[in-house]
Amino acid sequence: MNIRPLGDRILVKPQLEEEKTLSGIILPETLDKEKKAQGEIIALGNGEKLAKLDLAVGMKVLFKKWGGEEIKIGDVEYKILDSVDVIAVVE
Repeated sequence: MNIRPLGDRILVKPQLEEEKTLSGIILPETLDKEKKAQGEIIALGNGEKLAKLDLAVGMKVLFKKWGGEEIKIGDVEYKILDSVDVIAVVE
């Protein structure tokens, strides 16, 4: 299934927390890991505001933690964000 965001929206695949803490403790699979507010752009809409941000598929971005709508396709979770929810590009 392909998803194409409309207008000034962005489809992002959020990154999950690390499997191991800084002190070396390995977190079990049963633990519900919190999603970071960082992810990779999978698809872009064609809105005017979005065009001004100069984003491209494959870029890593930071976004508002509680922004956007969460969707799940199969076992993969995505977020559909408005252009205003993206706060930075990770270079």
